[in-house]
Amino acid sequence: MTGVQLTVHRATHEIGGNCIELSTSDGHRIILDVGRPLDAPKDARNLLPRSLDLKAAVDGVLITHPHQDHYGLLEDVAVGWPIYSGAATERLIRLSTAIFGGELPHIFHPWKSGVTLNIGPFTITPILIDHSAFDAYMLLIDVQGKRILYSGDFRIHGRKSTLTRKLMATPPKKIDVLLMEGTNLGSDKSCVTESDIENKFVDLFRSTAGRVFVAWSAQNVDRTVTLYRACLKSGRTLVVDLYTAEVMEALGEFGKLPRPGWNNLKVVITSAFARMYRRIGRESFVERMVPHGIAATKLAQTPEKWVVMVRPSLMRDYARNGVVPNQHDVWCWSMWRGYLDNDDGTLVRKWFEEGGSHAAHIHTSGHASPVDLRSFAKAMNAETLVPIHGLAWDGDTTGFSSIRRLADGEPMAV
Repeated sequence: MTGVQLTVHRATHEIGGNCIELSTSDGHRIILDVGRPLDAPKDARNLLPRSLDLKAAVDGVLITHPHQDHYGLLEDVAVGWPIYSGAATERLIRLSTAIFGGELPHIFHPWKSGVTLNIGPFTITPILIDHSAFDAYMLLIDVQGKRILYSGDFRIHGRKSTLTRKLMATPPKKIDVLLMEGTNLGSDKSCVTESDIENKFVDLFRSTAGRVFVAWSAQNVDRTVTLYRACLKSGRTLVVDLYTAEVMEALGEFGKLPRPGWNNLKVVITSAFARMYRRIGRESFVERMVPHGIAATKLAQTPEKWVVMVRPSLMRDYARNGVVPNQHDVWCWSMWRGYLDNDDGTLVRKWFEEGGSHAAHIHTSGHASPVDLRSFAKAMNAETLVPIHGLAWDGDTTGFSSIRRLADGEPMAV
């Protein structure tokens, strides 16, 4: 082997589970993301790709953002491998790991957007980008005269869309390889702006006589901001669980984000969540949230005031305290529709259907639309485009040029 070699260990023919290696002929290498496959059972272990050499030295593991399908196998990575990410990404990863009873002994090295760092012979420029995950980055990598741009996950219709548009207006020059996600290729997922979503929530909140229950991901910070802003405009109060409250508090120093203590925001401290927090040694956080808390019984009163987070782990305590869906309430699934078919989605839907509540689906994708993917690829004008993180790359490739299709584990000279 001579020069620079690229190996996509996983993600050439699936969404998520990203694990990519760049190596040089003199034995240096970096790993881009170590994601957990989306279809892996919760108790599955030893999921790192077999083509990834776990014994050879690694200059660094670079994590683009704090979604499980990009970092979820860090626990299986050698403790001696240095980890690089944004500071907020590390905080969210450590928080999520602790909530599930784990611990990461790895040492993280934080980067800043636009500030280059040298890792062995690799010069890395992290580029903050728009995605549903907070603190998401693309990575521009220069090594031995070659230039690789790794898109990570991105979009152009979120609250940070200007970041992506700025990159497209002034793209890096002479990109040899663009490693680009294609999650939404071949799909018709909604890709309206987060501002449009906010307006839809305002209309829903104003037109609903009872409570509005919303299911969304705590780590979709854009969505939490959207819901909070819609509550302010409609005179309602957003009620979140302990985990969402801790996510927002943890990110407080990284942006002007709603958090416990703000007006029109309350934390519901259910007995099940409180027990779980105490069991994993986070009782102090529960105590700190008490002044900002609301008893579940209050949600059965003045129903027109509340926008309530819902998930299966909350529903039992809600019901025990008289918070039961009725025909005056509305429930909104603010995630990908496909998740409604899994066990959690089925439980949520059944609960509200039995209560006679009206259903709404207000959501926008965390990934770029097919049109925006094509526009981005054209703007980057790379010599070679290596497709990853998608299911439809073998379908309509109109608008994409110089595609090099790889199989998982197949090496490619850059």
